[in-house]
Amino acid sequence: MTQAPHTPPRRVVFDGSRLSLEDIADLAQGRAQAQLSCEPAFRARIAVGADFLDRLLREDGVVYGVTTGYGDSCTVAVPAELVAELPHHLYTYHGCGAGRFLTPEETRAVLAARLASLCQGVSGVSVGLLEQLERLLVHDLLPLIPAEGSVGASGDLTPLSYVAAVLCGEREVLHRGQRRPAAEALAEIGIAPLRLRPKEGLAIMNGTAVMTGLACLAWRRADYLSRLATRLTACNVVVAKGNAHHFDERLFALKPHPGQQRVAARLRADLRSERPARNDQRLQDRYSLRCAPHVIGVLEDALPFLRGLIENELNSANDNPLIEPDEQRVLHGGHFYGGHIALAMDTLKNAVANVADLLDRQLALLVDSRYNHGLPANLSGASGARAAINHGLKALQISVSAWTAEALKQTMPASVFSRSTECHNQDKVSMGTIAARDALRVLELTEQVAAAMLIAARQGLLLRERLDPALPLAPELAAFRADLDDRIAPVVEDRALDADLQRLLAALRERAWRLA
Repeated sequence: MTQAPHTPPRRVVFDGSRLSLEDIADLAQGRAQAQLSCEPAFRARIAVGADFLDRLLREDGVVYGVTTGYGDSCTVAVPAELVAELPHHLYTYHGCGAGRFLTPEETRAVLAARLASLCQGVSGVSVGLLEQLERLLVHDLLPLIPAEGSVGASGDLTPLSYVAAVLCGEREVLHRGQRRPAAEALAEIGIAPLRLRPKEGLAIMNGTAVMTGLACLAWRRADYLSRLATRLTACNVVVAKGNAHHFDERLFALKPHPGQQRVAARLRADLRSERPARNDQRLQDRYSLRCAPHVIGVLEDALPFLRGLIENELNSANDNPLIEPDEQRVLHGGHFYGGHIALAMDTLKNAVANVADLLDRQLALLVDSRYNHGLPANLSGASGARAAINHGLKALQISVSAWTAEALKQTMPASVFSRSTECHNQDKVSMGTIAARDALRVLELTEQVAAAMLIAARQGLLLRERLDPALPLAPELAAFRADLDDRIAPVVEDRALDADLQRLLAALRERAWRLA
């Protein structure tokens, strides 16, 4: 059999033009490769800013963070002979991060987000710095970045100091699956450590790249979860003998939230059936089924708005000061403030946690013989005398409740916890990076809920079919059910389900199911 030729990953070109959050997610997940533009006009624009900064220094210009100290120390003048050392002091004293390290995927997203911002051409950096960032991405040489230590204004200083240090051959990296000294890994692939030019330390560190990179990944995960939760709801309506007429197109035309209407349309597509509703059904299902479009629809309607916030931040110049090359001006401001990402992530985690809560409530109905229309308690597949000692999905439902409760607990908005810090210079901060980490944790927990619901859907559809052998399923739902049957054995005798959960989580995170 002839093997198909290998398709190289698509290239994401960094030239200052607008990037999408899918570009960042694809780079982070290895589905794309970074390429710094070789266009002369782009490189000339970068050089103009760096040359202008050099001229200012020769003419004794005063530039924050170049000829002055940082933050509250901006009133401290730096002697000319020490200016070259200042960027290295910046990343050195910020080497105080803690907590877990960012994952490889998260780290690639951070590197890509920082490169995107610096390619706007108003940060006063050299082409050499941009090339060094590109090399880290191309060679998958990933700085070990502690997740904790940023208040999200003046940018992600402490976590990004680990990027700056690695560019200069210091601290540690993850390379080829191994934790190694940065200098050793750089030398192995023939990359010389940088000596940062004036302002380059500040340009790398004084920005929103960590929170923005994480936000790009969070958005993609939330978008897929929304679609999967809708498909799972359709399964649960069938298992619970629910009413498809709750998702009637005319009904939803009367409350015209576009995302809510999309969810209802997906449910209609999954639930279409030639058989009429039974007369013995409840006229109205309980809210977790009937109101699913109203819950998932909140997330669906939020996603386009949140995409705009995230992508505007991604394509912004967000360090300080900015070096405007055309008019040759130094612009001092506060673009490092991550308020828009903080809002996006606080909003996202709230909407996602509500989806977890919806699925948790659906599972509570399915396992309860008082509400599941004739199915065995806990969706147990055991029969006869052995039914007495088998417990089906009882513990799984408890775990789903635990994961949901933890997700809901995480929804307190981080952005309202601004702290005054750094001698009251940073007296109002965004907390955007903490909000992004919270959102990722809520997504992780909600994905665990969804993985458990995949097990419940497979089990519930099997048990409903035993009672109704002519169970009608729309083609989309029938294909989904067949896929689940291939992935998960029915739960007849009690067994540990953790291995099933991990396999399903991996499939979920790889977007294994094509969902409208």
